[in-house]
Amino acid sequence: MSIRHLHKFGGSSLADADCYKRVAHILLTHGQSDDLIVVSAAGKTTNRLYELLDGLDNHFGWQQQLELLHQYQQRLIEQSLQDELQKQLLIQLREDIRVLHRLLSLEDLNDYQQSQIIAFGELWSSRLLAALLAQSGVAATALDARQVLLADEEATPQVRETESSKALQQFIGEHPQHRIVITGFICANERGQTLLFGRNGSDYSATLITRLANADRVTIWTDVEGVFNADPNRISDAKLLRSMSLLEANRLAGLGSPVLHSRCLQPLQGTNISLAVRSSYAPHTDFTLISPNSQSASQPVVTALAKVERIVCRCDSDFLSLLSQLDAQDLPPLAHWRDYNGVIELAYTTEQAPAAVGLLKRLAPDCGLTQITRKQGFGLVALVSSAVQDYRQGFARLLNRAAKPLYQDAHSLVTLVREDQVSALAAQVHRRCAGPRKRFGIVLMGTGNIGQAWLTLFAKARTRLQRELEAEIQLVGVVSSSRAIIDGTGINAEQWQLRHQKGLPWSYEPLLEQLSQLPYDEVIALDVSASSSLTLRYPDFFNHGIHLVSANKLAGSGPLPFYRHLKQQIADRRLFWRYNASVGAGLPIQYAINDLRHSGDKVQQVGGIFSGTLCWLFEHFDGSTPFSQLVLNAKELGITEPDPRDDLSGRDMQRKLLILAREMGLELELDDIELQSLVPESLADLSLDEFLERIDELDAPMQQALTTAKEQGLCIRYVASLTQSETRLQAGVGLQQVGLEHAYANLTPGDNVFVVTSEFYQDNPLIIRGPGAGREVTAAAVQTDLAQICRDLLAD
Repeated sequence: MSIRHLHKFGGSSLADADCYKRVAHILLTHGQSDDLIVVSAAGKTTNRLYELLDGLDNHFGWQQQLELLHQYQQRLIEQSLQDELQKQLLIQLREDIRVLHRLLSLEDLNDYQQSQIIAFGELWSSRLLAALLAQSGVAATALDARQVLLADEEATPQVRETESSKALQQFIGEHPQHRIVITGFICANERGQTLLFGRNGSDYSATLITRLANADRVTIWTDVEGVFNADPNRISDAKLLRSMSLLEANRLAGLGSPVLHSRCLQPLQGTNISLAVRSSYAPHTDFTLISPNSQSASQPVVTALAKVERIVCRCDSDFLSLLSQLDAQDLPPLAHWRDYNGVIELAYTTEQAPAAVGLLKRLAPDCGLTQITRKQGFGLVALVSSAVQDYRQGFARLLNRAAKPLYQDAHSLVTLVREDQVSALAAQVHRRCAGPRKRFGIVLMGTGNIGQAWLTLFAKARTRLQRELEAEIQLVGVVSSSRAIIDGTGINAEQWQLRHQKGLPWSYEPLLEQLSQLPYDEVIALDVSASSSLTLRYPDFFNHGIHLVSANKLAGSGPLPFYRHLKQQIADRRLFWRYNASVGAGLPIQYAINDLRHSGDKVQQVGGIFSGTLCWLFEHFDGSTPFSQLVLNAKELGITEPDPRDDLSGRDMQRKLLILAREMGLELELDDIELQSLVPESLADLSLDEFLERIDELDAPMQQALTTAKEQGLCIRYVASLTQSETRLQAGVGLQQVGLEHAYANLTPGDNVFVVTSEFYQDNPLIIRGPGAGREVTAAAVQTDLAQICRDLLAD
């Protein structure tokens, strides 16, 4: 005979009448008519029964406690049942209270009578749930497990499986299509006297009865969704495990898991029974399924115990034999170590340590044990997985000198640390080894020079970056102005052009919706375009939870209300927007300004040459060649923009200076920065062809400026500068005369230079100099920002 399912409900799932009704609903919606159900005592009933035994010396006290217990059980019945069913159970309850009163009045209770008293909790639960199911219109029967579970008396009762299975299956056969509600925790000896399975006995009852009834699955319904990969009360991003092997579960239970218990798992050994752990408070959520024959490794689990002792002794005999004897006496250590001198260390919980020491002392003569001592004040941190070797190196890197070296067996890595270090180390191990492996989806917006350079760089750097961050980083989108390809399974950065050629026309709303639905923990868009329309859509990206990296400088230098709105969005939604590539390409000027501010310094002045094009022009402009001819030469070399006025106007440097000013905490608009354009108004609005025909009109004013500077032993440079004091703020972009030894005067043509003066850098300013333009260095800056966002998100 095969029973589909056994459901087990603990005391927390049966705490009040509403809980009983919820359980009945679960059984009606998640079960079948021939299911078995095992129940614990309702709420804290078992504790209250033990308190009755503890209070027998106080006659008035135990009577009062018994009356409170009677009232609690009576309320459960009255609030759960109606009419005749309610009346029947209330009559039975009153009779049970009389029996309890008679037993508690005896002068000397033996162990069986005490167990009989404790057993009433499960008996009441089974009767009430069976009656509630019957009231719902289904056939249900309560079964006292003492009628079918026959056990021999040992340290813990040992059920006679053949006889008990026969009795159980006979009862099931006599009640076809009945939901049978069975008491957990209890059984009986051959004289019918009550025996208790002890701690976690109801879970053990459930798996044992499942085995004896030849059922296919047992579900333990409790107050948590299942087994998590770390303690969710300690680690906020602990995740529910959908599945794990029985071997992994058994080791986790042996290390003190509050959800799983070793005895509960024992009856499942050598069977095909699967075990589910589910929440009775959220029955429709995901849960953990433990499969007895699974060989695949599930996600690793980090577990920790705060109260652990080291038992240290010398062992001059067979250490493996000692471990076998400890295991046979149901006192296996949590972990063990042995050094070359024969000194052994055994880890036990503080609760188990006294019994372990007592056993070791009894075994000492035969096992050659001497110098047995207990050392307290420790905690345990462990990782459980069928693939522990994969995590050993990462775990070991986190250990300080005081920690025990890693103990390793087939399914776990274990260390001991000081008790006050347990929580921190568990969090670190979870983050490195068992935390959610974040998946980052990257979308490239712009396939011009910088975009192509970034794709080449990403193809080379991706593997190393994934290894360093211990995360998956996948290119999932390539978007140009005309077409887009989005693929959640990933795009090969070395073959992007073949994929992109097959892309489709796109618009923002469908694209953003598609990006937000990608199966990734985080999506990061890289804007390497110069598109103003894309910049205006930044709020929409943030509204869809998408992070941004910008080489595009238009947003950082946009209208102040728009800029404030973007900053407020990322603050409200805990998003990241980095745009270090928008100023100085790969030069770390924004990082430097932020570091100075965060260190308590105050930036007083920032200036420099922020345009590689203008640097090239003025490093070559010595009067021997007309300025206009230098501009044309630079255009032919591809150093200028297609329209050289985009460089000569100074607007680009003005925007970059605004971005730096805002990084300094200044709320400026673009028009707050004075701009001296190198393009006369007479040439500003002409077509490109007309401008190039009249470009020699640049020469006279430029030659005059150069001559004036030379007469004073100076040179001219096109410079951006910002100075702030307590009373004054001055910012501008334009021609300046500088000394021949100045930092602006002797640059490699095409470089950028940034000069920062602060309270800490007064007489000797901070100078950052190097290539400030170019596809490779800009792509590198974009990659740096991307990596930093990933690190920030992993650190959350």
